[in-house]
Amino acid sequence: MILSDKTIRLLLSNGKLGISPLEDIQIQPASVDVRLGNSFCVLESCSNAILKMDTPIQYRSIINDTFLLLPGQFVLATTVEYFRLPDNLTAFVEGRSSIGRLGLFIQNAGWVDPGFEGEITLELFNASSSAIELKAARRIGQLVFAQLDRNAEKPYQGKYQGQRNATGSRIQLDEEFI
Repeated sequence: MILSDKTIRLLLSNGKLGISPLEDIQIQPASVDVRLGNSFCVLESCSNAILKMDTPIQYRSIINDTFLLLPGQFVLATTVEYFRLPDNLTAFVEGRSSIGRLGLFIQNAGWVDPGFEGEITLELFNASSSAIELKAARRIGQLVFAQLDRNAEKPYQGKYQGQRNATGSRIQLDEEFI
């Protein structure tokens, strides 16, 4: 079941769902708008590099209120908001239609697990033929919350728990590589 604005407000007021900072205008009929933070990560470029999933990936971190995303460029960014999901809620990350119409694709693997806590790292890709200026604090996407039929048996406690700022891949920490 997708949560309504009324249910989202109730969960926020009783402390079961945490979103901080949050302005009331961000709460939509069936979602919460997320704003772009000022933390970005760009893959370190190396013309003959091969990204291997069993070794750490090198990123360059950038803290700035604007970021110029070139055509065909990929960047990791973060939300302004810090989230704390209870064990019986999950969330889907969706881009805003107005942003998508510029050619900006927004993803975070699309899913936020029950029990997750932290800022959400967004994967941004410019599919247009023009550069797109990204500005911190602008509404860039939305979280759609869904109720589980019961609490998750094993809520999220993974490698991104508690993350702040844009966070690069930690795939090398997956079980099959340890």
